[in-house]
Amino acid sequence: MNVVCLTDYAYLCTMAKKDINQLAKFIGDQATDEATRLDKNPAAVELGRLGGLKGGKARAATLSAERRKEIAQIAAKKRWGNSEKQS
Repeated sequence: MNVVCLTDYAYLCTMAKKDINQLAKFIGDQATDEATRLDKNPAAVELGRLGGLKGGKARAATLSAERRKEIAQIAAKKRWGNSEKQS
């Protein structure tokens, strides 16, 4: 869900005075989260993606077998709950 910030609200107010069609498109874009965001640097996005792609493999390589087992047990317990049934 996209939250309209104060700058968007100011834009909305000024647009309401000008053209109702532009206002409708702006509201539709905000509601469907299709509003274009120009504040992201494409190079930074690509670097973040690259880091994300190799992050899990690099972390798994540094963990010991015992620590991986502990993490897996904690995850299973969180996912499935205790094996004991509670009444």
